[in-house]
Amino acid sequence: SGAIYAVVTLACVFFGPLTTVLLVAAESWLCCSEFFRICRMGGRMPNESLGLVFALLFPAAAYLSGIVACALAVLLLLAACACWYVFAPRANVADVAVTAFGPLYTSLAFSSVILIRCIDPGMTGALVTLGVMLSVWANDAFAYFVGSAIGSHKLAPRISPNKSVEGFVGGLVGSVLVWVLLGIFVLTSLPLPVVALFGLVVGVVGVVGDLFESRLKRGAGVKDSGNVIPGHGGLLDRSDSMLFGSTAALFLLVLGGVL
Repeated sequence: SGAIYAVVTLACVFFGPLTTVLLVAAESWLCCSEFFRICRMGGRMPNESLGLVFALLFPAAAYLSGIVACALAVLLLLAACACWYVFAPRANVADVAVTAFGPLYTSLAFSSVILIRCIDPGMTGALVTLGVMLSVWANDAFAYFVGSAIGSHKLAPRISPNKSVEGFVGGLVGSVLVWVLLGIFVLTSLPLPVVALFGLVVGVVGVVGDLFESRLKRGAGVKDSGNVIPGHGGLLDRSDSMLFGSTAALFLLVLGGVL
């Protein structure tokens, strides 16, 4: 199931920006739905209909008009949540907060993949997007194998007891290696020390995203965010690092003059 997920993702990225948008929209909707499920199990009552509409809106906005449209969609989301709070007597501010945060955390962050893919509708955009995604996957894979082999110092035992400091360092090495290859073959305008730094930052931020989602699940007392991917849990479980890592990559590429 993990291999199928990877193949479908890469196929959509290489087919073009439109297929990438369709993929991200579907994944954003599922991730947002799973986030709301965790919130319900934690005692919150989000307005799921409102949140899921915006989970579909953010990818469309990113594809049609880029960052400016995404900023406008954020404003509309906040206004819609405010109206719901004003006219729904039973709603409390915590429910409003998680309603707004759900699509921001999942869909808006996931839309960074679309913005990166739209660098170029052809092969360059596909390769840069692939590199960003591979760096996050390499971070996870290297962390797992290094942690399993030599991990002895717990990174965050109360949140994710299986993660180790050694695995964390190994994951960063994997992320940096992918970014260095990306700098050699695709982002040739950027110096290698710069792309190595980008890989380091994306790796660290990706781990933060992983720990954040783990903390959400632990707070609600659930092991997985869902069961949409057999053997892997929910889609949010597979995308937690990508949400933060790809967003960090987007900002780094803007700062580097690539976008």
